[in-house]
Amino acid sequence: MTFDYAARRERLAGLLPAHEVQALLVTSPENVRYLTGLASSNAAVLVRADGSALLATDNRYIDVARALDVPAVEAADVAGALAGVLEGPGTGIEAASMSVATYRRLGEGLVPLGPVVEVLRAVKDDAELALLRTACELTDQAFADVSQRIAPGMTERDLARLLDNRMTELGADKPAFDTIVAAGENGAIPHHAPTGRELRAGDLVTMDFGARYHGYHADMTRTVCLGPPAAWQRELYDLVVAAQRAGRHALAPGVPAGDVDAAARSVIAEAGHGEHFRHGLGHGVGLQIHEEPFLGPSRTGRLEDRVPITVEPGVYLPGRGGVRIEDTLVTREGGPELFTKTTKELLVL
Repeated sequence: MTFDYAARRERLAGLLPAHEVQALLVTSPENVRYLTGLASSNAAVLVRADGSALLATDNRYIDVARALDVPAVEAADVAGALAGVLEGPGTGIEAASMSVATYRRLGEGLVPLGPVVEVLRAVKDDAELALLRTACELTDQAFADVSQRIAPGMTERDLARLLDNRMTELGADKPAFDTIVAAGENGAIPHHAPTGRELRAGDLVTMDFGARYHGYHADMTRTVCLGPPAAWQRELYDLVVAAQRAGRHALAPGVPAGDVDAAARSVIAEAGHGEHFRHGLGHGVGLQIHEEPFLGPSRTGRLEDRVPITVEPGVYLPGRGGVRIEDTLVTREGGPELFTKTTKELLVL
């Protein structure tokens, strides 16, 4: 899979005058990878307003870096190595990724900026979408394979391990994030960490997981029932299905992010469970599992075309359990494209 990294740097360079800077020192690992192709744990790239750039990394990655389409220098202190070629006053830095200590050490004249590269990353090209589509296919297949083995007596940790192992067996780099498995009352905790709690007949079991493929992250959540659901479980599940459908249908280029959240949240609120939906509706996915844009009640900005994003409403009843349903989709002019295809019908296992 090939990417036009020079074109990405040109697009970034074109944004710099609007931020009143002459260059941007990029230190976020994901942003360095996006702009240069170098995946590492220690690198930085300086991108100037004229589109030229200089990459710095240490001796573990320098040979790879020198084979890229951008000049590279070797240094352990990558930000410090680029400090000598900074453009002086009006040089931007990534406030979210640079430590205060490094900021102070690099000297005056630096301008902390918000998510400049991240905004560029939100809109994906065909190559990125192809990788993300594959990541979602691996996620779907892992669920299909593992769901046949879910049974009372296994623990949350057992089930999480099965999902993780199956994704990597199918070709994933690794799980996209720490897999969530929440059974019974633990389903009321949105980001519950799997424990030794055994699955029991009558449990709702929520699984939030995804595959990472060539650096791109999938994200999907499904809730199943072990045995016939009780009336309250079926009612809760149907409510979340309706809310998730409303959120998916609201996704479109030009729509305010807050409006998409409201479309789903209003369904839950009208059913009397507004206080039981305690997180934002979704987030962008790509080189990070959580990236721009974000869907929530206070989120601003409008969606663009070709943005992969999740829609994941949930209702959580303390002491009883919960339901969350999540898909990864891509905004399109003719309606969102669904990347995670696993059924949203309630699976009774």
